[in-house]
Amino acid sequence: MKKILFLIIVLLIIFGCSNNKMSKTMPVEKKMEIADELFEKEKYSKAIPYYTEVVFERNSAYTPVAQMKLADCNFNQNKFTEARFEYEELIRLFSDYKDIGRAYFQLGICYYNESLSPHYTQDETKKSIAAFETFIEKFPFDSRKKDAIDYIQKCQYKLLMKSYYNGYTYYKLFDYSAALMYFDEIIELGNNNEPDRMSLYYATKIYLARDDFENANLTGQKLINRYPQTDEAEKIISELQKIE
Repeated sequence: MKKILFLIIVLLIIFGCSNNKMSKTMPVEKKMEIADELFEKEKYSKAIPYYTEVVFERNSAYTPVAQMKLADCNFNQNKFTEARFEYEELIRLFSDYKDIGRAYFQLGICYYNESLSPHYTQDETKKSIAAFETFIEKFPFDSRKKDAIDYIQKCQYKLLMKSYYNGYTYYKLFDYSAALMYFDEIIELGNNNEPDRMSLYYATKIYLARDDFENANLTGQKLINRYPQTDEAEKIISELQKIE
C-alpha cells in the first residue's frame, strides 16, 4: 500500500513538472488562449498562472491584456487588495492601454470593497473617493462616470456615519463638547438622512442635559420639522413640553 502511494506521489510530481515545462515553452498566443478559456469558465485561479506568464512577456502585444485579465481574476474572486495591485501595475506600465479608464475605475471599487464599516477607520473609504475623483478628472466623458459619482456619494455617506458614531461615542462618555462638534458638523450640512436625524436628536438631548433650553428648542424644532413622524421627534416633543 505504501509503495502504491509513493508511486502515485512520484507520478503527480513528474506530471506537474512536465506541465510546467510545457507551459514555459508554450507560445504566448497559446497561453492566452488557454487563460481566456479558463476565464470564460470562471476558473480564475487556474487562469492566473497563464496570465502571469504572459505578463512576464514584456514585449508581447498580449501583455497589457493579460495584466488587465490578471487583475480581473483577483477581483472576481473578491481578492480586492491583490486586484488593486494588478490594476495599479497596468496603469504604471501601460498608461496608453486602450481600456485604461476601466483600471482607474476598478481601483475605486477595490478601495470601496476594502473599506471597513463606519464604526472603524475610514482610510480606504477616503482613498476610494480619491480614486473615483481621479477617474472622473481623467475620463470626464466615460460611460462609467455616473457610477463613479454614485460610489463617491456612498463613500461620503459612510464618512458621515463615521462622524455620527464619533459624536455618539463622546455622548456616551458624557464629553458633550466633543460630541456637539461632530453633531453640529453633520447638522450644518442640512441633509435629510439618518446621521442628520440622530445628530439633531442627541444634540437636543445634550442641550436639555445642560439646561440650555434655547438651543434645545432650536435643534428640537429642526428635528420635529424635518422628521415629524419618527420616534426621535416624538420623544423630543415630550421633553420640550415638560419645559413649557
